[in-house]
Amino acid sequence: MLIVRSIWNGAISFGLVSIPIKLVNATESHSISFRQIHLEDGGRIRYRKVCELEEKEVGSAEIGKGYEDADGTIIPITDDDLSHLPLPTAKTIEIVAFVPADRIDPLQMDAAYYLAAGGAPAAKPYTLLREALKRSNKVAIAKFALRGRERLGMLRVVEDAIAMHGLLWPDEVRAPQGVAPDTKVTVNDKELDLADALMDTLGEIDLDDLHDEYREALEEVVAAKAAGETVPEAPEPAKGGKVLDLMAALEKSVRDAKESRGEEPAEVRRLPQRKSARATPKQAGGKKSTATATAKKTTASAKKTAASAKKSTAAKKTTSKSTASKSTASKTTASAKKTTAKKTTPRKRSA
Repeated sequence: MLIVRSIWNGAISFGLVSIPIKLVNATESHSISFRQIHLEDGGRIRYRKVCELEEKEVGSAEIGKGYEDADGTIIPITDDDLSHLPLPTAKTIEIVAFVPADRIDPLQMDAAYYLAAGGAPAAKPYTLLREALKRSNKVAIAKFALRGRERLGMLRVVEDAIAMHGLLWPDEVRAPQGVAPDTKVTVNDKELDLADALMDTLGEIDLDDLHDEYREALEEVVAAKAAGETVPEAPEPAKGGKVLDLMAALEKSVRDAKESRGEEPAEVRRLPQRKSARATPKQAGGKKSTATATAKKTTASAKKTAASAKKSTAAKKTTSKSTASKSTASKTTASAKKTTAKKTTPRKRSA
């Protein structure tokens, strides 16, 4: 770990246990800072500390603290005065409670620090507190004084170290009144489903993969100016319009997220929209054409069936007539035979 200068030395008060520690900043800023210059000649603009009474510049060694009263009177406050404050937290991080981590509102989170053990004697009690926090799955709430005021802090374990987050006092966090929309809006299940699909598509990310693109672009601009080269031009931002269709925006967001990850476009069921009203006549026409074709097929089938029935009936009649003719012919033949028999029979002559 990089050795960083401590900003505060004291001790953690854990019941009757005292743990010497050093307070070290846990974060650092990588932002690019600018100097103010005179546009005419590029000269640097500096702020100088001037005494109003003597109208002369004074050095930092001659500057102290003072409290301005309501009537404008300045009351000098020395470092010695601050060191004798009647506070047990002046040089001590006093643990007052242990609570579950979810009891802490993230809105209260402030600056973060590491608590470094202050020498070998602090190793044992430091490790004891660290392991106790691990096993309890809780965080410690503490009070401490820093930069002229008493503060609230939260102690938790980060790898093998104890970190402390400065917390705002509860009355320093504003209530979110007047922030939420005052217009009554109803969100339906389909919209929530699409929002869930978008969340699932975006998924999780390793925070270590995130970086400050603005700072990188700014560094390129500075490097180009220093080399006398042309400053790179920024791409034109996408023209954003007023979102009229929330469903369409959600669907497009899901598709874009899928494509950015190299995945297949998401299958999303669309709610009926106003455009469907124009498509209705076409759909109705299509159904009508289908119904007409079906009706024509049914009529043709019926005609074929009727024709087949007529042929069958005619065939039956023909068969009946043929049978009747055969029967008549048989009768005629039988009658003829009888007649012939009568004619050929000889008559008996009388004596």
